[in-house]
Amino acid sequence: MLSRIDVAPVLQALLSRGGEYGELFFEEIRALNVLFEDGKAERVVAGTDSGIGLRLICGGRTFYAYTNDCSAGTLKALAYDLSRHAEGGGAAVSLPASVVAARNPSPVRVSPQTRGIAEKVALAALMDRVARDESPLVRQVRATYGEIGRKIEVAAHPGVFASDTQTHSLLTVQCIAGNESGLTMGYETGGGTSGFEFLDEFVPETMARQAAGRALRNLTAARLPGGRMPVVLSAEAGGTMVHEAIGHGLEADLARQGMSVYKDSMGKPVGSPLISIVDDSTVPGKRGSFGIDDEGTPGQRTVLVERGVLKGFLHDRLSAMKAGAVPTGNGRRESYRHKPIPRMTNTIILPGGATPASVLAPVDRGLFVVKMGGGQVNTVNGDFMFEVAEGYRIENGKRGEQVRGATITGNGPEALGMIDAVGNDLGFGLGTCGKDGQGVPVGDAQPTLRFGPPWITVG
Repeated sequence: MLSRIDVAPVLQALLSRGGEYGELFFEEIRALNVLFEDGKAERVVAGTDSGIGLRLICGGRTFYAYTNDCSAGTLKALAYDLSRHAEGGGAAVSLPASVVAARNPSPVRVSPQTRGIAEKVALAALMDRVARDESPLVRQVRATYGEIGRKIEVAAHPGVFASDTQTHSLLTVQCIAGNESGLTMGYETGGGTSGFEFLDEFVPETMARQAAGRALRNLTAARLPGGRMPVVLSAEAGGTMVHEAIGHGLEADLARQGMSVYKDSMGKPVGSPLISIVDDSTVPGKRGSFGIDDEGTPGQRTVLVERGVLKGFLHDRLSAMKAGAVPTGNGRRESYRHKPIPRMTNTIILPGGATPASVLAPVDRGLFVVKMGGGQVNTVNGDFMFEVAEGYRIENGKRGEQVRGATITGNGPEALGMIDAVGNDLGFGLGTCGKDGQGVPVGDAQPTLRFGPPWITVG
């Protein structure tokens, strides 16, 4: 859209009374969502949405407006209205002559648009049927298929005119099993920035059996006595730990506002010297990957922690301006209705040199986590709490009986400092991260990790 209109006069109007930065953000979304529940298709919703957001940064403050009327007259009127918040004279707009298409790290091989809705409903129905066939104790199944085709264009002064096209595909299945001992849940998710080829990696039947199996095994699992103990996180558990325990705290706006335990830690140890962490939106096919962020900055790999030492924060343009830093490609927004803020993309604890078996072997008694549940963190002090969706006793260096109802609590910097073994494997998780009322797709990953003395509290 921006490439088809004369954006320079709109930006000139936006900056007519001053300001350090002016921006037009166009987004077009094409989405389909299928919900299959209780053995039938409950909802099939398809639609498109598009609009433009206008942003003025002046004196370190953001002024924002949006519209789905993309005519030049409406945009110019909104631009002049926003310009009232600036003081002083305007400047000539600096803008590339034409839009530059981003280098997409995740080219689509099979567009979802080439497949009919009936085939997509059938995927959710298949997961429902397979999960129910696992046992009569599976009481409820909720299966979904989702796809999003997203095109964005960003024109901004100074010197930004870029576009990107992103395709997201997603399957989820949640099972509830029940008997006289109560109800338990199991779930699986699969997808990323890819087309229909994502089914090569995420097989619906396998996901359904895994979700149902997890719920069924939890019915007979015992509860683990609480206390401080060694904890081993499997790579299969995904990266909830890195996302919550340190990722949010390294978003530069929170650090600038004094709301991060890591705010004064640049160049200082924040974890074990065995740990290195990156945020990387260039990993092919992962849920947090893209060619440009929502400010037109190219996606990139940002080193956050290197051998336990804090090396960087995640910046959007505004936080970079305030810190005298360079944007890291982490300016993200839920839609054109929202202003961008610093957000994670794919946040990864890098693999180490130990085999997963050798990480587990020295532990006589403890907790082995195969799958994490939900989690939350207080970024101000670093305290966190995670649910364990699938966990097992560690007995004499081996995985023992399954346990249920476990939670892990601790403090981010303290827990990262306890890590005394890092596996040579790597497992990815995916989700939608919420912050300031906005949700964006993210990925996270970690190798097998062992937390040694003084250990983590399990409840």
